[in-house]
Amino acid sequence: MILAIVGVTGMVGREMLEVLAERKFPLTELIPVASENSCGQFINFSGKSYEIISLDDLLERKVDLALFSAGADVSKIWAPKLAEKGIKVIDNSSYWRMCSNHKLIVPEINGSELSKEDKIIANPNCSTIQLLMALAPLHKKFGVKRVVISTYQSITGTGKKAVEQLENEEKGINGEMVYPHTIYQNTLPHCDDFTENGYTKEEMKLTNETKKILDENIDVVATAVRVPVVVGHSESVNITFENEFDLDEVRLALNHMDGVVVMDNPTKNEYPMPINSYKKDEVFVGRIRRDFTQEKTLNMWIVADNLRKGAATNTVQIAEYLLHNNLL
Repeated sequence: MILAIVGVTGMVGREMLEVLAERKFPLTELIPVASENSCGQFINFSGKSYEIISLDDLLERKVDLALFSAGADVSKIWAPKLAEKGIKVIDNSSYWRMCSNHKLIVPEINGSELSKEDKIIANPNCSTIQLLMALAPLHKKFGVKRVVISTYQSITGTGKKAVEQLENEEKGINGEMVYPHTIYQNTLPHCDDFTENGYTKEEMKLTNETKKILDENIDVVATAVRVPVVVGHSESVNITFENEFDLDEVRLALNHMDGVVVMDNPTKNEYPMPINSYKKDEVFVGRIRRDFTQEKTLNMWIVADNLRKGAATNTVQIAEYLLHNNLL
């Protein structure tokens, strides 16, 4: 297995290297790819040193699978070029997610949709992945009708420059700003650009990707908020079901879902927090309680490391699924 990582010097690219090593992914050769500025530099992986090459050079190399995390503009141009050469691509950008002829995959939920014919596979948005990991087993058992979600998203969801902005503001340094306002000691109800309907692109990703992956009949409305946390997205979720439910059955369904950890003991102050999820591949669920104002409605709190299950881990899990099911 010859594996390329496109965008290897970025936050998600570096996390992919960690996840691949931790999960002992059976690659025989790693090809790190980045922008021209990084070409010629070396990265270490599993005790070996690998030289970073350009995308142009990658086209001349023999590769089985490429993991992309270099942004939508790069994926738009380069993913099809690799696919034409018979190289499978798993893309972490937003570009291919809502294309009708490309699969949008969370392996635990819809990995069975994958086939050998899939050349470019899309990785969902970070906040969508953790939401659906908790929703999927509940939808199967009770039928999800409507979801109202507020997200509290960390700055690594934006990237390196957002981390630098927060660090500068903490130190009182005037530097480059990627947000329209200060993020230090602040919250911004503004993730990604606003659209014509008044919602942001991030909020509409939660709506549209849920429908594509889980069920097109589920209504989802979201408010996405950026918070001054470095790693870890949190979500407050209100779910209305088609059928009545029992709280013990809810917990049981969540406990039986691979990759979900129920952390729900408020009397001992035990509930999911970003600090608990750091460098973890699981999705943590807590504050599970009935909404006493609405019939068949549940409230819960979902937390995950956005660089892990929200990005790198899910991408590697798709690669593992392809490999284990002879789909490469």
